[in-house]
Amino acid sequence: MKIAHLILAHNNPSQLESLVKRLIYKDDAVYIHLDKKTDFSQFARLASLPNVIFVKKRVKVTWGACNIVTATINGFKEIIASGVAYDYLNLLSGADYPLQPPAAFHQYLSAHQGKAFMSYAKMHSEWQEALPRVEQYHLNNFKFPGRYVAQKLVNRVMPKRNVPSGLVPVGRSQWFTIPVACVRHIVSYWQKNNRLRRFTTFTWAPDEFIFQTILYNSTHCKILVNNNLRYMDWPAGAASPKMLSMADHEHIINSEHFFARKFDFEKSPDLLNLLNQRLEQSANLN
Repeated sequence: MKIAHLILAHNNPSQLESLVKRLIYKDDAVYIHLDKKTDFSQFARLASLPNVIFVKKRVKVTWGACNIVTATINGFKEIIASGVAYDYLNLLSGADYPLQPPAAFHQYLSAHQGKAFMSYAKMHSEWQEALPRVEQYHLNNFKFPGRYVAQKLVNRVMPKRNVPSGLVPVGRSQWFTIPVACVRHIVSYWQKNNRLRRFTTFTWAPDEFIFQTILYNSTHCKILVNNNLRYMDWPAGAASPKMLSMADHEHIINSEHFFARKFDFEKSPDLLNLLNQRLEQSANLN
């Protein structure tokens, strides 16, 4: 079993270093896409760690915009181009942290070989609050004065949009663990479908549905498991999960997930210490 971890990061170099060191295991590799807006020099020391690779084709990432999909695809492409026979790809952010040691994660994936772990819900029936993301035009990928006024005008006169090729839109959380065969399918489909790429340019937060949608509408749908193996606390109506703190510690450790998000350990250093102690104890038991 070989895992390629792909981390999308933009800040907190010391926290990212802690995450990377907890992921390094046997022949696994850690690929890091560092936001192009971020000064690389603060993170350069990580390149000296074993099996740590920075994605060369960096992208300036904006929250809710399509460029995060581009950044993720660039990471996928580099992992595929490496020629290494990875079994799984594990997509993380720099605000994630493991709850179980790598050996336990390997054992779980080996016991469920070939399954794809990602959260997904059908927009038209289970995640209807997300429908405006695909049915309306969004100009968040463009920077010009008055773009939000223009967006309102466009949506007032234009008909409701539909996902190209009759794809059923599904999604929820962008973070997942999937076989590399699924990664290859995503990259191939994305490259071959100009209409989908253009459509996605005018959506909001496509990273939370585009990958699930591509796989759900393919032969890979039969291996999807509606569980992304991550603990998150989503407040009602919130656009993103809450930042976890010491107050959430019991919920986190009792979750039985392999990862959790979101963390800011500069604000919660005691939580980092507790998680590391638990990881060390779990590793010693194996």
